[in-house]
Amino acid sequence: MPQRDPGPSVKDKRLYESLRDEGNSKEKSARIANAAAASSRSEVGKKGGTSGSYDDWSVQDLRKRAAEIGISGRSSMKKAELVRALRSH
Repeated sequence: MPQRDPGPSVKDKRLYESLRDEGNSKEKSARIANAAAASSRSEVGKKGGTSGSYDDWSVQDLRKRAAEIGISGRSSMKKAELVRALRSH
């Protein structure tokens, strides 16, 4: 593939190129390349929030999430069944 010049704002041009070759957008590739250059590469993928355990959710919230995903039979499921269905989906 031909080399693309991402411009001066991209800090890690090699990573940017490999991400673009994988098919990622310019914006996403630049974000990831700059994040990797600004911190340890192993920490880049670890950023972001974490969701609470399904065990801590109410049955009503579990059913709502199951509906969003499209799990059938959710209205008659007990809490443990909902948690199992959501985790396996």
